[in-house]
Amino acid sequence: MTNDPCVTCTTFNILAPIYKRLNNKESCRESEYRAYWLSRNKSILDRLLCEGSSIICLQEVWVGNEELVDMYERRLGDAGYINFKLARTNNRGDGLLTAVHKDYFRVLKYMELLFNDFGDRVAQLLHVESVIPFWQSRNNNIQQQILIVNTHLLFPHNSSLCVVRLHQVYKILQYVESYQKENDLCHVPIILCGDWNGSKRGHVYKFLRSQGFVSSYDTAHQYTDSDADAHKWVSHRNHRGNICGVDFIWLLNPNKYRKPLKTSWNEAVFGIIKYMLRQASLSENDAFAFLKGDNLGDYVTYSGFCQALCQLGLTGHPDGLSTEEIADLWNQADKDGDGVVDFGEFQQRIWDPTQSALSVETIDERRDLTKSSDGQAIGFNIKNAVLFPPEVEKGLWPENYSLSDHAPLTVAFSPVRMPCSQPIC
Repeated sequence: MTNDPCVTCTTFNILAPIYKRLNNKESCRESEYRAYWLSRNKSILDRLLCEGSSIICLQEVWVGNEELVDMYERRLGDAGYINFKLARTNNRGDGLLTAVHKDYFRVLKYMELLFNDFGDRVAQLLHVESVIPFWQSRNNNIQQQILIVNTHLLFPHNSSLCVVRLHQVYKILQYVESYQKENDLCHVPIILCGDWNGSKRGHVYKFLRSQGFVSSYDTAHQYTDSDADAHKWVSHRNHRGNICGVDFIWLLNPNKYRKPLKTSWNEAVFGIIKYMLRQASLSENDAFAFLKGDNLGDYVTYSGFCQALCQLGLTGHPDGLSTEEIADLWNQADKDGDGVVDFGEFQQRIWDPTQSALSVETIDERRDLTKSSDGQAIGFNIKNAVLFPPEVEKGLWPENYSLSDHAPLTVAFSPVRMPCSQPIC
């Protein structure tokens, strides 16, 4: 084994000058003042290069400005990084930049995901391989490769966009899963980086957790998924002045159990439905009555279910649920397949979904009991995770912080050999 091998990763939304307001004025943007945005971005690069992470994932890079892009590509390139940039669709002006240091990784493949949805979001997927072996071994089954994703999800301007945000994550995971299957990479760790524009209490967080991903920062600091730990740290002060934790580096190790992706998706959408019903101050009985609509029987019909989703704003527009997705939801809710959803099925499938009875940790333990040691793979332990400036780790936002309206997050991973059973994807 090499001496204390370590992989470091930094994610940072650097706040594009076209969005940065000066003096809190909507009409005055930093992009109008070259000296301002140039100085701030030089400082950002100074910090990134001082940190020297082996993987850098940036969001809100002003890709529409050649001078700024050239500066990032030149300075990162001179420091030994291979750079990949991707603009948001429809000429939004900003985009993503992912850089990997050539002393640590060789890039086997680079892919772009263009959602072309509400908000014109995009994602980058990199398949990389370690230049220096983590372990010297005769076992050729030990893979020393990683899948890296960089993205920036839609800002939740209103509750009707929850489904759009879930769609964005769902598309990313579908793409990653397909790539794994096509290239026999089921035993490769996955790192998801970016500005997720949602907190630990949100539907995206719960969706990723249901797929076995862990938040690197929370794991490093032994924070749980409980509401009590939801605000222990922050990473963003948004344009409304609210502070929240939205920047994550997610890790999925190759020995983690992953339930079918569509199952996680359906459960997440049911979670949104319940949330919206509770936001309308509906009790369990009232929510069931709402789904029933004008039906006089003690059950929900498919037409009533569709009508309720439309009233909740989840259908009836281009960014809503598709006909196929509604049918999948209905089939999961109608547990006995009799064509209607009674109160018991409503309770179990919609109001109190079955996944709450079995936590991700419990599922992982069950998986550990059944896996064999036929093959081995490289996974990661989360060695350390740090947010800057230090105040944000205490849930505070310092007024003198000027690099961005986000805090950079850096995580150190230690490679570890782990046994694997049958392919998990």
